[in-house]
Order: sequence, then C-alpha cells, then structure tokens
Amino acid sequence: MEWEAGEKGEKLDMEGKPDGGDEKKEVAAVVDSSRSETWVSRLQTQHPVAPIQVVLHGAATPPAAAYQPTPTPTPLVGLASLNSREYTNRVSLLLFVLHLLVAAAAVCFFWFKGIQGLLDSDSGKARNGRQVLKFWLPPIEGASVLSIGLAFAWQKAVRSWPSVMVPFILWACFLATMAAGILLLCFSLPATDGLGVAFMTFSIGAGLYACWVTRRIAFTGKVFAQALRPVTKFQDVNGPAYLMLGVGFLWISAWCFAVIGALNFYYPTLTILALVLSLAWTAEVMRNVANLTVSRVIALYYLRGMQSSTQFSFQRATTINLGSACLGSLFVPTIEALRIMARGLNLLEGEDEFLFSCAHCCLRVMESIFRYGNSWAFVHIAAYGRGFVEASQSTWGLFEKQRMEAVVDSDITSAVCFLTGVTSGALSLIFSASWTFSSHKHYTATVSLLAFFVGYLMTRIGMALPHGCVACYYVCYAENPGSRLFDSTIPDRLNQIGSGREGFVPTPRFPRPNFRT
Repeated sequence: MEWEAGEKGEKLDMEGKPDGGDEKKEVAAVVDSSRSETWVSRLQTQHPVAPIQVVLHGAATPPAAAYQPTPTPTPLVGLASLNSREYTNRVSLLLFVLHLLVAAAAVCFFWFKGIQGLLDSDSGKARNGRQVLKFWLPPIEGASVLSIGLAFAWQKAVRSWPSVMVPFILWACFLATMAAGILLLCFSLPATDGLGVAFMTFSIGAGLYACWVTRRIAFTGKVFAQALRPVTKFQDVNGPAYLMLGVGFLWISAWCFAVIGALNFYYPTLTILALVLSLAWTAEVMRNVANLTVSRVIALYYLRGMQSSTQFSFQRATTINLGSACLGSLFVPTIEALRIMARGLNLLEGEDEFLFSCAHCCLRVMESIFRYGNSWAFVHIAAYGRGFVEASQSTWGLFEKQRMEAVVDSDITSAVCFLTGVTSGALSLIFSASWTFSSHKHYTATVSLLAFFVGYLMTRIGMALPHGCVACYYVCYAENPGSRLFDSTIPDRLNQIGSGREGFVPTPRFPRPNFRT
C-alpha cells in the first residue's frame, strides 16, 4: 500500500512540471493503511454496531434495537478419564495376593517333602514317589507343551480364517471329546470308564449345541473378522498373552512336582483339591490380565482413536486393575455356568411345572447377575479403571440403551472360546492317556483328567486376544454407534432379529409371561 501511494505521488509530481514553466509542487500523502485497518477492527470489536435498518418513506421509525451481546458457548461435557490411578477392588486384590503367597509357600513346602521322600531310599513312599516322578510327571509336562502349541495354533487360525474357524471349532469339539471318551472306554478300567461316559455325554451335548446355533455361526464369524481388524495396527498386542502362557507353563511345572510331595502329606485328596482350585484361579487371573491388556489397547483405539502402548496397558492390568481381574475371575465362570444352565432349562421346560418354575427362577437370577457381573465389564475396567461391579452395570446399561440385549444374549463368542479350550484339553488327554497307559496304566485316569485340565487352561489364556477384541467391538459400538470405525454388522443383525427374518429364537433374560391356566 505504501509503495502504491508512493508511485502516485511520483506521477503527480512529474505531471506538475511543464516544460519551461514554473515548478509546481505537489504533495503526495502516504497513509499507513495496515495501521488504520487494525484500528478500525479494534473499534468494531469493542463497539459493535447495530445492523442497518431500511425504513420506507412515511413509515413510523421503529425503536432502536437494544444491543445483545454474543451468547457464551455452552461448555462441552468432559470425557471420562482414561488414566485413573485408583486401585480397583482392593479386597479381592488383597485376597488374591495372600492366596498367591500361601500357594507359593505350599508349593515350596511340597517340593521339599517330595525331594525328602525321593532321597529316603528305604521307604515305600520313596519308591512310590519315584514311580510317580517317572511315569506320572512326563505325560503332564508333555500335555503342557502340547497345549501351548495348540493355543498358538487356535489363535492364529481364528485371526486368519475367522468365518471358517467358528463352525470348525464347534464340530472339532464334538469329535475330539467323542474320541477321548471312546479311548477312555477302550482302556476298560473302572476310573477311565467313568471319565469316558462323562466325555461322551459332553460330546453329545456339544453336537446338539452346534446344531442349535447353526443360524448364529455366520454372524459370529463376521463379528470375529470385524473385531480382529485393529489387531494389525498393534504388532505387540499379543505379547502379554505369550508372556502369560510362559509364566503359566512354569507355574504348572512347579505345581505338578508339588503334587508329588502332597501325596506324602496328610489328607492328600483334600490337599490336591486345594492345589487344583488354586491353579484354576491363578490361570483365570492370567487370562484376564491378558484380556485387560488387549481390551485397553483396542478400546482406546475405538473410543479415542489412540495408539495406546501395550506395555503401559499391561502394567495397568498387573497393578491398578488386578483386583478387578481377580474378582472377575471368581464370578465370570460361575455366571457363564448359570447362563448355560438357564438356556438348557429354557429349552427343556416343556409342559413340566417343576422345570417351568426352575427356568423362570434361573432367568430371574440371570437378570440380576448380568446387571452386576458380566464378562463385558473388562472393557470398561481396562478403559476407565472402574471396579468390576460398576463396570458391569455401565456396560449392560449401554446395551440396554442401544437395545442390544438380544444380540448380546445370543452371542456365542464365549462359547466358541470355551469349546476351543475343551478341544485342546481333549487332544491333550488323548496324547497323555495313550502315553500313560502304555507305560503305567494305573495312573491313566489321574493323568488324563489333569492333562485335560492343563490343556483347557492354557488354551483359554491363548484365546484371550480374540475374546477381548470381540468384547471391545460390542461395548465400544454401544458407547459410540456413530463412529466411522464400525460398519453395519450390528444394526443389520438387530433389524434381522426385530423383523424375524432369521427365524431367531433368543434366550430371554426376563421370564416370559405365564399364559397357563
């Protein structure tokens, strides 16, 4: 602007000089336009002017409109904190730590008793202990190694071919448990015959279940495929599950040798039963630690679009949120068992008044339990640092708000992960039972049962990744259904259930009206 004004001044000055005439001086005024614009903008900001009103000639002049200041914008509602530093469920955390200390002390003591018995060469207990060490321990260790390999294989297969693996797991469980039951019956031992009948009964139930959920298989495979997509963005998200498998293998190895020492202690049956319950709780906590780690990483990606650190999430799962993992590890298996029982009674109630009353009672219990304790709670525990009961209420409240109860009740993801563990347990049983029967057949029943238990626990730890991803998919959709990270999978399913096009028969959480007279 100054340069243009200067040019004008120079032109006027040149034009004012005629040839041979008197010099005529012209003054060119240069205005600092930028400074004037700033001054005008300040005036407009400090003293806003009312809008110009156009009034026709002869019309009454309207009164001047009063000045109305610009309304203050409404403050946004703050998002829930993602970095809570408060320890959750401290009582259950304290109980688990005390239990772990007692279990570690017991394992060390039984190790001492086992070594002491082995060194005593003159006693019959020493000879029995050496036989157990030679013929009982190796098949269990072999089953542990096999179950770790199966856990890796199942998880990799589910991540690579989710739609194919869902029906494969359902029918693989049926075939594996049936084969295990037939093998145990072929041994023709009283203890193995009882186990064989139990496995064949379970196999028949698994086959009927696979037929019953046929209409849900395609949707479950699609949910697995959609939920596992974010895993490719986090290369190390599977690390905690692998770490828990390694720790679980070491703990089971130490635990198995402690069982040998417990055989020479007072009340060996009760002692071994206590060790089994301790192992079950510890392994379940390991699985839920991996679940919490995966849930935090995936949930923050869905809810905030954040690339969360897997290491930081694992640290939170093993410290701040460990109490919730301990409490959930006690209640969630019980909740799942009650859910299966309620579904079975709902299918079998028929016209029998007793079964009808039991079905209604179980459904009422399920309604209360699912509101105050469910497996979906681990998503909000990991994301917001809530306690187990509070997180259960918040997640189920979201499902009720979005009217997703029918989809959640009909979800078979937990059943698929459970049947994967049963399949691995049956395969470990077949491996260990065959080995033991060929070397020392009197240990066949105990080795078979323990190999199945170890195979099941290891595979459930490995399947924490797909299970946690699916839980995040449901819960995060219910929290923010308009997110661009979700497709139309869940809305389409809700429309299908509502329209009845699927021929879908859900398991009700609420008792159905009694129309009987």
